[in-house]
Amino acid sequence: MELVIDAVGKRYGRSVWGLREFSLSLRSGVLGLLGPNGAGKSTLMRIIATVTRPTTGRVAWNGTDLARDPDAVRRVLGYLPQDFGVYPNLSALEFLEYLAAAKGLDARVARGRIAGLLELVNLTDVARRPLGGFSGGMRQRVGIAQALLNDPRLLIVDEPTAGLDPEERVRFRNLLSELSGERIVILSTHIVSDVEAVATHIALIERGRLVVHDTPEALLQAAVGRAWEWVIPSDQLPAVKSVHRVSATLRRGDGVHVRIVSEAAPGPGATPVEVTLEDAYLWHIGAHRASAPAPAAP
Repeated sequence: MELVIDAVGKRYGRSVWGLREFSLSLRSGVLGLLGPNGAGKSTLMRIIATVTRPTTGRVAWNGTDLARDPDAVRRVLGYLPQDFGVYPNLSALEFLEYLAAAKGLDARVARGRIAGLLELVNLTDVARRPLGGFSGGMRQRVGIAQALLNDPRLLIVDEPTAGLDPEERVRFRNLLSELSGERIVILSTHIVSDVEAVATHIALIERGRLVVHDTPEALLQAAVGRAWEWVIPSDQLPAVKSVHRVSATLRRGDGVHVRIVSEAAPGPGATPVEVTLEDAYLWHIGAHRASAPAPAAP
């Protein structure tokens, strides 16, 4: 089982590139796709899911070019897009039954699968209520269930924990961890803690380009020595934020404790601290922005 993304680019109009020469090779496990808003994460997800075609490059599933045969991956694909929508007059049960039929699942198999998924996403008690009355988090859980209907080999989830409460987020993280051993899971998000909890590999994307692809441990190791804590007076905070990448602030009696990602100590009295994945993310993205020019028209 292998997904190969080879020099993929996506152009909108004549000169705006959502992706540029993006290459990645994936096998079983969870890939955490991290990047700021507008970096190209959702564009990449739509291309892999065959919702849209790349302008350049190719995507292959087990050696099959998806531009020539998109059904090769559609048969084994589970996809939760960021803008997942529902039919408000259908119940959760009816909606999942409809999607199961659209995916070609046997009706008897589908009934048992749907019952298990509704229990998994904690919606059994409201399964017959119209979706129009569901909260945003409940609709998101329906979206998670529909993505798992066909027991996919390739699971793509774009911002899946948006709207979920903390308990639901933990449940979903655990589910992804359980699924990772037997399929490829791509988790696209801007929430670093979600990726940290489940990802076996992480890809950072910025301005449509791949910044780095490695294990969480390797990303952390590369950023060692670049996280600092600095205690400053509160009136200096705006000036410090304008100069340094500040990841957190905490007000205490002795001043503001500022966490900064920097190559060197940001000022006198700053002390090094243990690097977190969020620190590593900020450092890699910041270094890429400093060294790479913005994408230009071809």
